[in-house]
Amino acid sequence: MTINFNHILWATDYSDESQEALLYAAEFAKTFHAKLSALHVLPDFSPVLRESLPAIEAELVGRIEVSTEAAEARIRDISKARGIVFDDVKVLTGTPAKAICQAARKTKADLIVIGPAGASAAGRTAIGSVTNQVLRSSLVPVLVTKKRAGGTAIRKILVPTDFSGREEVERDYAWKLAKGFRASLGFLYIMELFGHDFRLTDELFKAVSEKFKARKLREKVDVPVVEDVYKAVQAAEGIVDYAALHQYDMIVMSTEVREVARFLLGSTTEKVVSLSSVPVFAIPRGKS
Repeated sequence: MTINFNHILWATDYSDESQEALLYAAEFAKTFHAKLSALHVLPDFSPVLRESLPAIEAELVGRIEVSTEAAEARIRDISKARGIVFDDVKVLTGTPAKAICQAARKTKADLIVIGPAGASAAGRTAIGSVTNQVLRSSLVPVLVTKKRAGGTAIRKILVPTDFSGREEVERDYAWKLAKGFRASLGFLYIMELFGHDFRLTDELFKAVSEKFKARKLREKVDVPVVEDVYKAVQAAEGIVDYAALHQYDMIVMSTEVREVARFLLGSTTEKVVSLSSVPVFAIPRGKS
């Protein structure tokens, strides 16, 4: 499978979390020599207002134009303040999540970088509806970022696994990221405490390890790889706890709905994105 990061799309609502996401977007663009685009979506109330008050249509169009210009100016100010140059700046009107996903498709973006908009200030235990909808709708990977004391350096990447054959795509993405950032990979199996037989875990990890050893030799790249098993009541909490305990910098997961292991968007993946203190690189089901 060929994986490229030629175009990174940063979606912003100007929040502090969004500004943090920009630092990651710039890091990805620098690492993979990719084009970096900025996108802001203005809410579109015009259809309703035009229907109810057609006489103000001209005034409404004028206000939208002014708002668009102001949004573009704000992105330029951010670019100047951060010292980050954008190859393209887009301001669209519409439903934010829908517009973000449509822009990613139209511009052939390989990755959407977004903050956890709307996260709970009390505990950071929820992601905003826009980020949630982008995760559910995007046809390209989505990096949901988090503010970290250690900055944006990515040196250790965690990949939760249930040994499904469909995880090959996750492993391919993880390998690409590890090569680009010169990071190590950690494959984690969560042993949920509800009575399953896990005697085959060692053999399954061995099969994964053999594939990566062959890939190292073939591509002449030394990516350190470790495997581990961690006990937890729930998979999501186990993944988040393990990532924090072992100081991982990013988690790579799929939003693929799986029947057996319960790695479900709306369940494990979404909970990990909400609870994690590190960025989560979410691969859409269409890629798996």
